[in-house]
Amino acid sequence: MQIDQYDPGEFYDELFTAPGQPRPAAELLFERLNSIPVSDLIQRQQLAQNALFKLGVTFNVYSDNQGTERIFPFDVIPRVVDSSEWTKLSAGLKQRIAALNLFLDDIYNDQKIIKDKVIPESVILSASGFLKPCLGLKPPQGIWCHITGTDLVRDKDGQWYVLEDNLRCPSGVSYVLENRRVMKSTFPHLFRALDIAPVDDYASQLLEALLNLAPPSTVEPRVVVLTPGMYNSAYFEHSFLAQQMGAELVEGRDLVVSDGYLQMLTTKGLQRVDVIYRRIDDDFIDPQAFRKDSLLGVPGLMEVYREGRVAIANALGTGVADDKMVYAYVPDMIRYYLGEEQLLPNVPTYLCEDPQQRQHVLANLDSLVVKATDASGGYGMLVGTQSTAAEREDFAGRIQANPRGYIAQPTLCLSRAPTLIGDQFEGCHVDLRPYILYGQDIYVNPGGLTRVALKKGSLVVNSSQGGGSKDTWVVRV
Repeated sequence: MQIDQYDPGEFYDELFTAPGQPRPAAELLFERLNSIPVSDLIQRQQLAQNALFKLGVTFNVYSDNQGTERIFPFDVIPRVVDSSEWTKLSAGLKQRIAALNLFLDDIYNDQKIIKDKVIPESVILSASGFLKPCLGLKPPQGIWCHITGTDLVRDKDGQWYVLEDNLRCPSGVSYVLENRRVMKSTFPHLFRALDIAPVDDYASQLLEALLNLAPPSTVEPRVVVLTPGMYNSAYFEHSFLAQQMGAELVEGRDLVVSDGYLQMLTTKGLQRVDVIYRRIDDDFIDPQAFRKDSLLGVPGLMEVYREGRVAIANALGTGVADDKMVYAYVPDMIRYYLGEEQLLPNVPTYLCEDPQQRQHVLANLDSLVVKATDASGGYGMLVGTQSTAAEREDFAGRIQANPRGYIAQPTLCLSRAPTLIGDQFEGCHVDLRPYILYGQDIYVNPGGLTRVALKKGSLVVNSSQGGGSKDTWVVRV
């Protein structure tokens, strides 16, 4: 089967408008793929997967109770986004991040958005990510969300929607960079022929954003990447980004608060740390301020942070913006803080805490997607159209027992992209996670992580649920 025989079906397809009819930005890719025997593509895919394995591009899965280390499955058929379309996406993402940053600064300080009754106080106070120890916090430059991974999906009409925000410790950018490196060696002629936006400067952009947080008087700011350790699911990414930035990769046991500053233990004695890129959840970062049983963090770090003697990215407390109930109010935030209408719409959302909306959800569980407000990674979720009666009954009980803990959304007809499975091209559902950096300006890395549901008919793209990834090409036509 050649790719010109691929049938996009009734879904919006990222590469084709009809069988054998590629979208304008994908025409050269289509011609090239159609000239290559499928057996050659299979071989190239295997070589690409082997290259990623040798690079150590892995993640750990804990849902099987074994902490299994796995290779992130990679599909050799890229996703293509027209550069003009990307310009619109980028503008929408910048708008959203600007509003979310103002929201975070507000709710931990003046709380004007609550006083003006734009968002109910109960929504904020009941969010698990809202941290009272962060009240009154003033991070450097007024920036809270330095690194964001915003999940986007496209519906059957081609409309983009924001599925969720990830402002705590968003992961996955290492796959973007390594996928691109492998694809350049897999299709070198295409990269020479097409005007594909580069993603390679992400690490330098990240380092610049982090250095922007250091006190102005610091001559040579020291940046470290704080990891929970080698058993964390994203440890490869932690070490990869530290290496790419030329920063030290440290664990909590490598750091100590001394003389009022955060210091790193080295063979040459204590050395001051100015900026932390943390890959540890808030609750574990300082046992004196949050979880007392945490062995991953640094005792006393919160006090040093509050006094402005060390910067942390992302700022502590940003997790409140990841709450899926807070997500429903982002359009209101954009209007309130920026005086604008949202450029990238939310998926319509039902709040189960509201009695009327809850009844609608309970009556339509077979057609809705139900999500736990504080969960991620595809966990705590019911896809109604693919559920059993027993699963729906279980979720009905969960919702009634804890209405605040759940939201529901319509089941979108997620766009698909041709994916090489065996010796066939199958249409698989995809989403997109662009990465946005907030330094002196807001920077959107062109492309992002396209995650693909490799199980036939599945709408769940998360790696922990069997998903894979594709390289994302922003192409100038």
